Amino acid sequence: MKLIVAADKNWGIGKNNELLVSIPEDMRFFKKMTTGNVVVLGRKTLESFKNSKPLPDRTNIILTTRQDYKVEGAIVVHSIDELMETLKEYDSDNVYVIGGAKVYDQLIDKCDTAYVTKIDKEFDADRYFPNLDKDTSWTLESESEEGTYFSIVYTFRKYVKRNG
Repeated sequence: MKLIVAADKNWGIGKNNELLVSIPEDMRFFKKMTTGNVVVLGRKTLESFKNSKPLPDRTNIILTTRQDYKVEGAIVVHSIDELMETLKEYDSDNVYVIGGAKVYDQLIDKCDTAYVTKIDKEFDADRYFPNLDKDTSWTLESESEEGTYFSIVYTFRKYVKRNG
């Protein structure tokens, strides 16, 4: 299982249930990586999408504790155990955890690859992603050249979980 996230200098990922910034190249990268695959996300992340609709051309699995929660065009699960059972039907290489913060925290240890759009700017955030640079169980495998969007500098990083 993989995860994909955009994080600022302090590993901030969102505020008030919205992304900190929308970088077109990051959105294209996200779409390229996840289209045709399975995305795992929380209810609040889904509700932050346009019209609260599942992402097209992907199998959307929503993790929520709300037992009565239903979403047309998505699979809804209510626990990590139920999620893991559901994911047995899919190749784990085709599964991407896409947020939010609580879902990342619950599933990061089950992931082996992290795609991080690292934004070289500090934003006012209220949701954070674990700092993979300080986590000894992860190693930075590759980093793209810098890109810029107006005055915002960013790179695409790929982290992999260390063996053992």
